[in-house]
Amino acid sequence: MTFQAAASRPRARRIDIHAHYYPERFIDLMETEGCRCGACVRRDARGPVIDAGPLHAGPLARRFIDLDLRIADMDAQGVDMQALSLTQPMVYWADAPLARRLSAVFNDELVAAHARHPTRLVGLAMLPVHHADEALAELERVRQAPGIRGIYMGTAIGDMDLSDERLFPVFAAIEDSGLPIFLHPLKVLGMEDRLKPYFLANLLGNPFDTAVAAAKLMAGGVLDRFPRLSFVLPHGGGALPFLIGRLQHGWRVRPELAHMASGPESYLKRFFYDTITHSDAALAYLIDLVGPDRVLLGSDYCFDMGLERPVEAVGRQETLAPDQQEQILGGNAAALLSLPD
Repeated sequence: MTFQAAASRPRARRIDIHAHYYPERFIDLMETEGCRCGACVRRDARGPVIDAGPLHAGPLARRFIDLDLRIADMDAQGVDMQALSLTQPMVYWADAPLARRLSAVFNDELVAAHARHPTRLVGLAMLPVHHADEALAELERVRQAPGIRGIYMGTAIGDMDLSDERLFPVFAAIEDSGLPIFLHPLKVLGMEDRLKPYFLANLLGNPFDTAVAAAKLMAGGVLDRFPRLSFVLPHGGGALPFLIGRLQHGWRVRPELAHMASGPESYLKRFFYDTITHSDAALAYLIDLVGPDRVLLGSDYCFDMGLERPVEAVGRQETLAPDQQEQILGGNAAALLSLPD
């Protein structure tokens, strides 16, 4: 059945799990306080520009900042709800006091956005996880705040991999909160050398870094230690779905993975994956590999590397039954984010 035929049926909300937001207050705080820690803001005629060493964002179009423009874009896309998240440079470059302040300002703006548009916007909270005490305090402050439905985290935390035991107290508290973690590439492998030309730090570095993060969570025992913790992988899981056979073979033959009781394939369904693959065939492979119950609608709003028509990308998956399309378009996200009916 085609998407057009299924569209007349009663449908779940279309929930975009991967949508970026830069509140004005967050940008203003970075502008006044960020330079002393290495992240500066300059104003361009096209919008603010954030520079934090190798990490760069901008010029930021008004659509990243203005909620009215965002809602209009969502209406045009056929998206009912976005889960708002920050993106680079996040807050891991800042010292403990500033990282906590930036996180708190961003999270408060998520709550305010939800209050303004309670049926359209929810938030994925930012935590200064490179300073565990500050992260735990901020999590306790916002874990039950209106509209906070998940946690946003880099695929690496500065120079710390996600398997670093210094992160375990934070993971334990997030697991206790019941909130899922949405991962996103940040300071990716090779971004300052081999992947610097041709925008390859994004085109290749982002999906590679997601695969590395997932492998560290599997091989580093994080998924076993925190069995109730849910992770969402962006960009269709990056390179992970297409390299899982190689990882599984390595587990069978390499002594470095002998400590794992189960192979990497057994962990695939511990993750959720968004739909941003830029290929109908790749998305079909992902859905077949992990099942339609593990895939979530995503757009990467509003970057040029995102999907302008995310709902249509799912609609082109004509082998899916109508109820499976509904799962991917919103049912899975509603359950993962514990959204009220």
